[in-house]
Amino acid sequence: MPEKIKGMSRFTRITSAFAVALAFCATPAAAVEPAPSLTKDGGELVLRLPLARPVLWRIVPSSDAARLVVEVSDPSCCVLPKPNPDTLRAAGVSVSRAGWSEMTLDFARPVEVASAEMRTGDGAPLLEIRLYPDGTPKAAAAPGGEAAPDPKRLVIAIDPGHGGRDPGAQYGGITEAELTLEFAGVLRDALLLNPHIRVVLTRDADVFVPLEDRLTRARAAGADVFISLHADALSSGRASGITVYSLPSRAEEAAAERMAERHSGTDLLTGLDLTGAGDDVKVALLDLARRDTEPRNRALSAALVGGFRNAGLRVNSRPERQADLAVLRAAEIPSVLIELGFISSKRDRGRLTSDDWQAGAAAAIRDGLLLWQDEDRLRRSAVGQ
Repeated sequence: MPEKIKGMSRFTRITSAFAVALAFCATPAAAVEPAPSLTKDGGELVLRLPLARPVLWRIVPSSDAARLVVEVSDPSCCVLPKPNPDTLRAAGVSVSRAGWSEMTLDFARPVEVASAEMRTGDGAPLLEIRLYPDGTPKAAAAPGGEAAPDPKRLVIAIDPGHGGRDPGAQYGGITEAELTLEFAGVLRDALLLNPHIRVVLTRDADVFVPLEDRLTRARAAGADVFISLHADALSSGRASGITVYSLPSRAEEAAAERMAERHSGTDLLTGLDLTGAGDDVKVALLDLARRDTEPRNRALSAALVGGFRNAGLRVNSRPERQADLAVLRAAEIPSVLIELGFISSKRDRGRLTSDDWQAGAAAAIRDGLLLWQDEDRLRRSAVGQ
């Protein structure tokens, strides 16, 4: 099923390896393919690229406003339209990394992506990309139209752990489910002080939400980051401070297999319909998505711990850890679990229930997220992602 990306800014055209689309088609590779073309349709330029078979693809940010870079997971791809002085100055294809080709098109004037989709129809797959010339989306000026895209937009899914029939850890009259929900509200309010941030909560009341449904809600909101909030308790031993968890590499393959078996085709990767695809295809795509997301998870964890430290908040003696936690298995969304502290620790209990501490911790998370977003954009642009 085709998916469209509308109103994308140059820096947010794609932030996940598979947030665009994958089309499945029964057309044989030997089918006659249409010629590539670049035409005008009203105020838009329409680029049509024929493909021999369905592929993964993504539009890559470029620092040059007149350049469009498209990656496809096929080293034999692709045929590009011939340059002409009025619209397209140059076009070329190169191998960007193992198994992927990079198509680079230099236009006569700046362009901005209006929409992109894979068309299958009755013939060979066709990648159609519509562009606003001069980089000026019509919707920005049209009365009642959509607002211009925000290059700094960041959608955060906040997941207050436990809830309802699952109270989580309990100690000294404190319940983990209630504490995480309270802090989630404080964090939401702190994040929304930034006009570029949008927030979704996986639960906003004391209700039970299955772990997999939490990821579903994050995907439905188009989340760029997933943060699960918890507060542990130990029956013995002493531990305190904030800890940030991410998914370990060794758990990723097994996690992909479990997700492929248990999830529907529309609930595995954001913007990607895998209905009808076999488990082997699903696992392969989840694995590719994780290769892109894993280093981003690590960087997110480090940025959050740095934010806590910069704010003078107490972190655990090993603040960055890895664990195979179900709630961290969104292949395409950078995800972390934050243990805010240990309610079994007297010192932590005092902090966790303090309005001042909660406000400071929420501000530290916000600052860490904004730092991560800037560094992530630069890092991905530098490596051509």
